[in-house]
Amino acid sequence: MDESALISRLRAGDDAAFAQLVDANIGRMLAVARRMLGNEEDANDAVQDAFMSAFKAIDRFEGNAQLGTWLHRIAVNASLMKLRSRKRRKNEISVEALLPAFKNDGHMAVMPEAWTVTSDELAVQSETKSRIRDLIESLPADYRDVVLLRDIEELDTKQTSQILDVSESAVKTRLHRARQALKALLEQEFAE
Repeated sequence: MDESALISRLRAGDDAAFAQLVDANIGRMLAVARRMLGNEEDANDAVQDAFMSAFKAIDRFEGNAQLGTWLHRIAVNASLMKLRSRKRRKNEISVEALLPAFKNDGHMAVMPEAWTVTSDELAVQSETKSRIRDLIESLPADYRDVVLLRDIEELDTKQTSQILDVSESAVKTRLHRARQALKALLEQEFAE
């Protein structure tokens, strides 16, 4: 069945069409939510919220993108809303303290130390992945969301700015600052 026929059936309230839509897209949407939320229960809740939002908004679907792409964006938004609704974490850190300091002449006040372990070696270790995820989670929401969308979901700057409803320059600035903060946190973590 082509997509326009499925959309017509969805708009008519056809339960079989809704089941078909869920079956065709739930795996991809769960994968997105799991990557963003790092928690199976929260991911399931976000996907459920995303499908409910999609079902309510199907009459407003304009067809400018494929239905799967539209659902992906709704799943990303539902995941972001889930992240924002979580209580502010006690371990949330300030990004400002982790950014490099500069002298009046523009040079770095303290040069970063070279890591003795390559980034490839770090990425392979599951404990490291888990710790990096925890560090991302400790960032303030504005920075965490940008890192999740750009570096985990691999969306481009324009897509990220549209989802977060901020300018592209704000996305670039937040991403740069978030990466600097994560680098500082990782340097502290692996200093031993």
